[in-house]
Amino acid sequence: MAQKPSVPKGTRDFSPVEMSRRQYIFDTVKSVFRTYGFAPLETPAMENLSTLLGKYGDEGDKLLFKILNSGEYGANLSQEELRNASKICEKGLRYDLTVPFARYVVQHRDEISFPFKRFQIQPVWRADRPQKGRYREFYQCDVDVIGSRSLLNEVELVQIVDAVFAKLGIRTVLKMNNRKILYGIAEAIGHADKMIDITVAIDKLEKIGLDNVKAELLGRGLDEEAVSQLQPILELEGTNSQKLDKLAEVISSSEEGLKGIDEMRTIFSMIEALGVALPVELDLSLARGLNYYTGAIFEVKALDYAIGSICGGGRYDNLTGIFGLPDVSGVGISFGADRIYDVMTGLELFPESVDCSTQVLFMNFGEAEQMASLRIISELRKAGIAAEIYPESAKMKKQMEYANRRQIPYVVIIGSQELDEGVATVKNMRSGEQQQVAFDKVAAVICE
Repeated sequence: MAQKPSVPKGTRDFSPVEMSRRQYIFDTVKSVFRTYGFAPLETPAMENLSTLLGKYGDEGDKLLFKILNSGEYGANLSQEELRNASKICEKGLRYDLTVPFARYVVQHRDEISFPFKRFQIQPVWRADRPQKGRYREFYQCDVDVIGSRSLLNEVELVQIVDAVFAKLGIRTVLKMNNRKILYGIAEAIGHADKMIDITVAIDKLEKIGLDNVKAELLGRGLDEEAVSQLQPILELEGTNSQKLDKLAEVISSSEEGLKGIDEMRTIFSMIEALGVALPVELDLSLARGLNYYTGAIFEVKALDYAIGSICGGGRYDNLTGIFGLPDVSGVGISFGADRIYDVMTGLELFPESVDCSTQVLFMNFGEAEQMASLRIISELRKAGIAAEIYPESAKMKKQMEYANRRQIPYVVIIGSQELDEGVATVKNMRSGEQQQVAFDKVAAVICE
């Protein structure tokens, strides 16, 4: 019995149309990144497990795909050694692009200039439960600057988010918070030692609701009084400035928390002065559970389509310290290409031209007509127009059906009569209009 072909759960094949649309997203994102002075970088799909473990918190570590050592190495191990995972598993698929980037920076510190600005568009893997908008293999589009503590970097990232989603036509809101503020809140309720537990729990507020978050906090060792103190903080309302003013009163005893408030005041005032169109909101429930964030944190939501965050990131002050290069601050944002794709598909935001890999198809009616067509096709390709000829001489109906299935916008017909007169019939497949033009004028008609 033949094996039924399939792919692992949480992974997908991408058809030519899907790839064209994905490439449209990547090209749009890259074009914005480049205008802000960021250069491209790639790192291997797999990293040493020692590079990955301990960088994403306990929950993140559980989602790492570990790679078994292959070949004769495994064959020569005893049963006891096989039971010891560290002996047979020393590498893992990358969980994100930020930790490999930090590893790269430290490894190549003598070759790069600081501040170092890079963008990286590659797949990452997480052993998560597949569901709508959540995949085990997915692409991230990261943009980071490392080696600078200036808040100008945060402001530029907000501008990049604004520019990318404006170009893609997605209406979004940018949520921001600051890990220093979260630490200040933890201090204010008497549980600075539970900072990580608190952030992991409140980061789930939108998904599981306030009551479940409170139950989780109690389960993580916070007392009833501390949880009751936390609730009104998470429910603060008003403008960004009003929220910060109220918050400054609540956490006035926390020096670290007040630093976070000052940082957010600076960022918000610069964003406002620059006239950024994107709505930017202070969201105190935003925590982003990754342990390496230390300052401002970001998350972007689509306004017109129900899905999780489509972009997120933040400031990390000492990620490189783990690899032997302490006190190098960085900040970055990751665009979730797969979720952005789902949003654009759901809202029908892709331009029609994106789906067309071929702009014009030439009909094939025989050797003489074929050679005339090939000469014109060569000129069209030199002009940057994607053109092809139907490979066999076949009935007109069959060739036209092929053009329709491929959604090719133009068809060119050169039959015996056209060949004698030195003209081509150009048909617009969308409007149904057609016209006869000289061979050397075909490109001009296609480009109208």
